[in-house]
Amino acid sequence: MYASSLLARFMHCPTNKHYGTAKRVLRYIQGTLDYGMEYVKGRNAMLIGYCDSDWSGSVDDSKSTSGYAFSFGSGVFAWASVKQNCVALSTAEAEYISASEATAQAIWLRFVLEDFGEFQAKATPLHCDNTAAIAITKNPVFHQKTKHIDRRYHFIKDALQEGIINLIYCPTNEQLAVIFTKSLAKDRFCYLRDKLGVKSAQNLKGSVEL
Repeated sequence: MYASSLLARFMHCPTNKHYGTAKRVLRYIQGTLDYGMEYVKGRNAMLIGYCDSDWSGSVDDSKSTSGYAFSFGSGVFAWASVKQNCVALSTAEAEYISASEATAQAIWLRFVLEDFGEFQAKATPLHCDNTAAIAITKNPVFHQKTKHIDRRYHFIKDALQEGIINLIYCPTNEQLAVIFTKSLAKDRFCYLRDKLGVKSAQNLKGSVEL
C-alpha cells in the first residue's frame, strides 16, 4: 500500500529508479498471490483503529504521509496511506493530523456499521504512538504551540469529548499503521503484515478468505 501510494506521485514523470521500484512491487505481488485476509468467527465485534505518520517523508515538498487501519474483531477491513495536505512543523503535528484523518474515517465507519446493525456503544479505541499528539488532543484549550495547525484538524477534540473515539497510546513496535507510512525491514514488515491479518492461504483454515 505504501509503495503503491509513493509510486502514484510520480506517474507523470517517472525515472528509471521509479520503474525499478515498480518492478520490485510486482515481484512482491507475484510472490504473495496466495495471501489473503483472515476473518475469524466469534471475535468481539468492536471497531479498533490504528493511526501513524512519518515526518517530512516527501523529499519534493517535505510533506508527511498519514496511515491508518481499522479492524472489526480480527483482520483489518479499512486502511489508507495518503500524503498530508500541509507541511507539519513537528512529529507531534504530523501525528495529530494523522489522528484527525483517522477520526474522520472512524466516524464514517461507525455510521456504516450502525446501518448493518452493529451499533458501537463504546468509544472507538484509536491507537497512536506519539504521546505529544495525544496530549494535544486531550487539551480542550487552543495552546500557543497549536495555533498554526489548520482548524479543520481540531475536530478530533470534539470527537474525543463526545465519546466517539478514545485515543490510546500504543508502543511503536506494536503500531500496525506504521506499515502504511514508511519502508520497513523485511522482518518488521512480515511481522506487521501478520498482525494485520494478511496470511498465506495455507494458514487460512476454518476462516473466510477475502
